[in-house]
Amino acid sequence: MQPQLEPMKYPLLTIAAAALLASCGGSVNKDAHENPFLSEYTTPYQIPPFEEIRYEDYIPALEAGISQKKAQIDSITSNPDEPTFDNTIMALERSGEILEKVAIVFFALDESNSSDEMVEIAEKFYPAYSAINDEIFMNDALFQRVKSLYDRRDDLALRPDQKRAIEEYYKQFARNGALLDAEKKEQLKAVNTELSELYLTFNKNLLNATNDFSIVVADSARLAGLPASSVAQAAEEAAAKGLDGQWVFTLHAPSRLPLLQYAKDRDLRKQMYEGYTTLATQGQNNNLPVINKILKARTKKAQLLGYENYGSYMTENVMAKNIPTAENLLMQIWQPAVVKVKEEVAEMQALADSEGADFKIAPWDYYYYAEKVRQKKYDLDESKVREYFAVDSVRKGIFTMAERLYNVKFTEMPDAPKYYPEVTVYDVTDATSGEHVAVFMTDYFPRASKRQGAWMSEFKGSWQEGDSSSRPIIYNIGNFTRPTADTPALLTLDEVETMFHEFGHGLHGMLSRAPIKSQAGTNVDRDFVELPSQIHEHWALEPELLRQYAHHYKTGEVIPDELIAKLEAAATHNQGFTTAELAGAALLDLQFGKLNVTDDIDIEAFQAQVADQLGMPQELTFRYRAPYFKHIFGSDGYASGYYTYLWAEVLDTDGFELFKEKGIFDPETAKKFKENILEKGGSEDPMELYVKFRGHEPSVDALLRNRGLKPIKNLNVNPKSGK
Repeated sequence: MQPQLEPMKYPLLTIAAAALLASCGGSVNKDAHENPFLSEYTTPYQIPPFEEIRYEDYIPALEAGISQKKAQIDSITSNPDEPTFDNTIMALERSGEILEKVAIVFFALDESNSSDEMVEIAEKFYPAYSAINDEIFMNDALFQRVKSLYDRRDDLALRPDQKRAIEEYYKQFARNGALLDAEKKEQLKAVNTELSELYLTFNKNLLNATNDFSIVVADSARLAGLPASSVAQAAEEAAAKGLDGQWVFTLHAPSRLPLLQYAKDRDLRKQMYEGYTTLATQGQNNNLPVINKILKARTKKAQLLGYENYGSYMTENVMAKNIPTAENLLMQIWQPAVVKVKEEVAEMQALADSEGADFKIAPWDYYYYAEKVRQKKYDLDESKVREYFAVDSVRKGIFTMAERLYNVKFTEMPDAPKYYPEVTVYDVTDATSGEHVAVFMTDYFPRASKRQGAWMSEFKGSWQEGDSSSRPIIYNIGNFTRPTADTPALLTLDEVETMFHEFGHGLHGMLSRAPIKSQAGTNVDRDFVELPSQIHEHWALEPELLRQYAHHYKTGEVIPDELIAKLEAAATHNQGFTTAELAGAALLDLQFGKLNVTDDIDIEAFQAQVADQLGMPQELTFRYRAPYFKHIFGSDGYASGYYTYLWAEVLDTDGFELFKEKGIFDPETAKKFKENILEKGGSEDPMELYVKFRGHEPSVDALLRNRGLKPIKNLNVNPKSGK
């Protein structure tokens, strides 16, 4: 099971409500094209009218949105009345309608359907967006109104969610420089602008480097061992490049991972492994210099805001609160995982030796021999298993799970607006009453215009205010195995879990009932946001649900009990490798967070030093190395926060044990999870919400049990930073 990318958080500004658009500045030529961002959408459920949006609409809409936002902020700060929750906090929540509309679409399409034109627009869009964010959060008059509410919050007869909103706004202002003097505010603005531009460069380099790499195979003998679907996909890729009769493999996961897992040609595996682990490290797409600049800018930011280092700044704002707490959790997982890796390597080496291999297991052998051990040990061939997991079958699985747990129904909207032909749109309704709950979109296959990974986000947020409400528009994006001319898209087990994972994020957004928009859905602490996604992965291979959705793509045969039993037996296979890769990357991230960088450092040497101090097994490396670690260098989103996947797994494994105890579709347990986790969003303290659902705080034991790992006493829980 691999962790998937975050539910995409639109950077910086998420405090605007989905009200009707007010009139705005900027002229519109009524006789020609009208900018769709500058008027109310007339589409079903206010889905963005993608087919009407042109490249030239983005910057004028951004400028109009910034003008509108500034005017609305001025209106709040010039209000002579004493600050109240409604005239300050809710006024902020309702502001920025145009800005949100254009940003929410631009950020989504820049990630999933980029182009040369989008790249050019981005160079203007992101800095301007960063600048207006700085202007708002360094506005002293606005901050004083928020501070007035913060100082009086215990005397204002507020609901718990309102009090929490005031506290979160105050914290957000303070963390964005509101307490700094004028000179330091200007310095912080400059650093934020610099970081915005550096993230843009990092992401552009990563996308270009990924698309530039390919392995061309001319000899069919080198394809031995590969599944027919992978060979067909490689042939189609070659044909698209004008290389008929050859095969092309890329770094996109549906191409890269089957090659590493099945190709008998060891040199071919090594070529792919080295291509991936040196991604974006050379030439014009080299991210190493960019990372140094990011580290130096983050050091400046942390120092300006009074933090020991950037990691301290980032972890203060989440459940862990500090780096040592996060490290303590990770080391409880890392060390048992390393012990398991040694056992796995020993099994693989024994198998390789028995076949006459004259080498020691190397990193490019791990996937391959792990699969061979699985086939031998459990009589389980994943290439055959995939035949029961066509993408439409798995989609049926996630929808069946949602209906049985939360009583929601998904109905396709074939005529709904979509930003790419492969997008599918659904109307989500209450299965009993027919009430509209949300819009859900899926975009599952890789293309050159889409970055790697999988994620969830929204085109419209939710809120409830009295009798008025806004229901969300949520989307899931993946990079799953494409269909070929002869077969539908047959998903790997990892891809199956990924679809359930991102759908869990989607449910968090779709089912939200939080009154305040900035607290709705996935607007929660970073180390809590993965709970809904990861807990829903558990249903993917549960026999009761498998029998409902896993059907053979040719015969329609339900997955046989014998195969289900093999899947259950092999559930913890290779978990040492999977866990060590993940925990290692999370620990690397935290070590980067500890750095205070004023001069360039050797990034690759630093990574090697961290690996050495951790005792990284030589047969593997970090799941993500710095030049392609988009989570932590492509934005602020998961910087010093990649550990949150494992933090959340402590919660999700403990929580799912309650479902296993009561029944995986037990109505009462599902109701408690829906009401306390999915509907509440960030309106209450996350641990308090978890305890309301589960009845107690979790420990790491459930995670270790789920991964087949054994706890270790006398842990070394303080890895060195390598400063």
